[in-house]
Amino acid sequence: MFNNLTVKVGPQVYRYNVNAIDTIPEVLREYSAKKILIVHGTISWEKAKKKINFLNHNSFKFFYHQYTGVCSYDGATKIADKVELEGIDFIIGVGGGSLADLVGYSAHLANVSFGIIPTLASNCAPWTPLSVMYKENGESEGKTEHYLRQAAFLITDPELVIDAPVKYFVAGLADTIAKWYECESILDQAHLKDEPFLRLAGYTAKLSSEVIIEHSAQAIKDMKNKEVTHNFKVLSEIIFGVAGLVGGLGDKYARNAAAHAMHDALGKYIPASQKFLHGEKVAYGIFYQMALEQKWGEIDKLLPYYKELDLPLSLKQMEIYPEDEATLIKMVDFINSLEKVHLVPVPISKDILFKAIIDLENYIQN
Repeated sequence: MFNNLTVKVGPQVYRYNVNAIDTIPEVLREYSAKKILIVHGTISWEKAKKKINFLNHNSFKFFYHQYTGVCSYDGATKIADKVELEGIDFIIGVGGGSLADLVGYSAHLANVSFGIIPTLASNCAPWTPLSVMYKENGESEGKTEHYLRQAAFLITDPELVIDAPVKYFVAGLADTIAKWYECESILDQAHLKDEPFLRLAGYTAKLSSEVIIEHSAQAIKDMKNKEVTHNFKVLSEIIFGVAGLVGGLGDKYARNAAAHAMHDALGKYIPASQKFLHGEKVAYGIFYQMALEQKWGEIDKLLPYYKELDLPLSLKQMEIYPEDEATLIKMVDFINSLEKVHLVPVPISKDILFKAIIDLENYIQN
């Protein structure tokens, strides 16, 4: 009997429509929140605060914290210290994925509730009960999970989300289709395939991938034209909501595998990779996992889509292929140390992981 699954479905309240942000005070009152810390960035905050009409509300006292742009352990500790110093009872994060990760982990440390107002659709960070951690210099430090709670709310407005750089949206699309390519073979194993929550996770991941690949070109066009269409709205909420639901239903079996492990390795051992967004590195990681699984036909199917969206194909095409083999060996050693890679039901060893990198480079070049 399979009994190794923790289901964390998602935020307590989810709303994504024009003027939805105006409903946040309802949730704050539900949580008896009085002193609220708003964690924000710079450019996105200038846009977002025009939509946040409750900042002068007499029922609440607001405090503010501008983060560095990185989700780090040091940054989370500083926020937790501020929460204790000021007697904060609720944190609101306003920004992108790294900020959402930082707020979630900070709330975990401080043992207070939190909510997220995403200002862009670039990944599922606003939904998921975990944070991808970095050092302040941008080096990857893996992830940490929030065991005490998930977000009290994920509420935002498509008129705010559409007013973001298109490249973040494209990266979010890639990060989301990765859910299916990473979990398909894992969930198809005999001891997992009949588990109800895992089946839901798989169905959701597959549907999300199919919808994105079919409709992303139009959604990107709509975003460039600043048109909040049904198509854009659906794909953006798949990115920051439905994709997170996949991991919430499927736990480690449907959250990430070799594609995200490669993302982590790039961030740790190739500093030049930091010029690429999370989803862009994961896009390359999808091809890496397909090479690891010998699914060259899947790469062929995805190539036209990747080229249409200008997604990374290989390390050499990204111009970050290491000059020395020692870097690749370090990456492989690191990838091999991660549990999520060994969930993929194919033989895994350092030699096999190394060979997949070389094989993929050769395949793309040819």
